[in-house]
Parts: sequence; structure tokens; C-alpha cells
Amino acid sequence: MTTVIVPVDFSETSLHAARYAAQLLAGKSDVNIILYHSYEKPVEAEHAAGALENVKIELTAKHALQIEILAHQESDFVDGLEKAARHRAANLIIMGITGKSAIAQVFFGSNTLKMSERKVCPVLIIPEAASFNPIKNVMLTSDFKNTLESTPSGLIKGFLDLVNPQLHIVNVDNEHYISLTENYEAEKQELKKMFADYNPEFYFMRLFDVDEAINLFAESRNIDLIIAIQKNRSFIGKLLNGSRTKTLTYHSKMPIMVMHE
Repeated sequence: MTTVIVPVDFSETSLHAARYAAQLLAGKSDVNIILYHSYEKPVEAEHAAGALENVKIELTAKHALQIEILAHQESDFVDGLEKAARHRAANLIIMGITGKSAIAQVFFGSNTLKMSERKVCPVLIIPEAASFNPIKNVMLTSDFKNTLESTPSGLIKGFLDLVNPQLHIVNVDNEHYISLTENYEAEKQELKKMFADYNPEFYFMRLFDVDEAINLFAESRNIDLIIAIQKNRSFIGKLLNGSRTKTLTYHSKMPIMVMHE
């Protein structure tokens, strides 16, 4: 059974993510969705449970889903969500992110980014501008360094098995010229064996601006979702830790799944 937690604070951003999750997981009988909400005061418990139940009713009225609700008192949203994910052995967290205002970003946006930095499980970030499309093309970004040790292949395969897309493995740097170096070719062969069941296609882009390259590739190949592996000192680690994260999440229309090596 795959367990997916969808945190809901009843904002339009979180409800949009919940509706996206429902469409993504509709009809998958081996998936259990947990709608999660944390509140600060005991007096809020009854209202929180009732509001979550209403969201559950809305989602199950439109889609064949297995959903339960979990409302819990917590002083810190991210800590509470991480605790719930660990206790329920979650395989995935699906969260929304907003790009409308600085205030909205501070609350739900920053919490989403903070959660993506925790190593409890993959986090699928749903921008508010993202409309649901069946996941047919997935882009996996890779720096092609120590791929055997640093690629969370089990987590990636678990998601690929869930949606059955075409896998595109993409590397961006400014060192490629006409051909790959021996090291890059060796890493490519490791990834090819690792994901042999998914017939991956490989692309090497010689560009200096990583986020621009990723967005250009995503548009040209009709990518429906990006998988980014957060690593120390890698280009994708910098992408997720710096201001470029906001470029890809606050202003993108494409869901991004963050995993850790």
C-alpha cells in the first residue's frame, strides 16, 4: 500500500494541491491518501476534523479514492507534518505553493520549501498555476556524478510505477562540447542500467543558466513533472537551496518532485 499525505490548511493553494493529488491518484486502489491538518489550540479540533471531512467528501464524489483524515494539534506545521509522515511511513507528500503575494509565500510557500528540505520522503510541489494533465513525460535531472550511490532509484521507481510515464534524464552544465567525457559516459551507462525497465532517454545540454535550460527543455518535450534530487554541492542542490527554487516553484506551472540522495 502506498501512503500519500496531502496537508490542507483550507487555503485555495492547499485545496488546489489536494484536487491535483486526487486526479493524479484516482482509481489507484493500492494508494491511501491522508488529508492532514495541524491546529494550535484544542478548541479548533472539532472544526478541523469537520472541514477535512468536507474536503474528503468533495474529492471522493468526483474520483475513486481511498482517503482518511488526520487532524492533530501541533505548535509547528512542518515539524508536525514530518512527524505524521514518519509515523505513517508515508511514501510521498503532495503540497501546494503560491506565487501570488509575499505574505502568501511566507506562510504556505515557505512551509512547502522547508518540508522539501526534510529527508522523510519525497515531496511533490504543486504550483498554483499547475493544471492537472496525465503524467506522460517525466524529467529526471542529474549531475552525472556518483549516480549509483546518490540516485534514490527505489523512490524514483516507486513513483514511475505509479504513473507509467516516459522517462527523460537530463544533465545541464557548461562543460560538454561535441562528445561526452569517459566519466559522463560511464555514469550514463549506470543510469541506463538502473532504469532499464523504463527505457530512459538521455539529454546533455551545454548551457550556463540551469533553471532556464530546465524550463526550455520542459517546454520543448511537453514535460509534465520534474524530479529533482537534492544533493550537496551539485547544481540541483544549489537550484533547490537558492533563489532558483523560487524561480521553478513560485512561477512555474509544472509540478516538481524533490527527493534526497
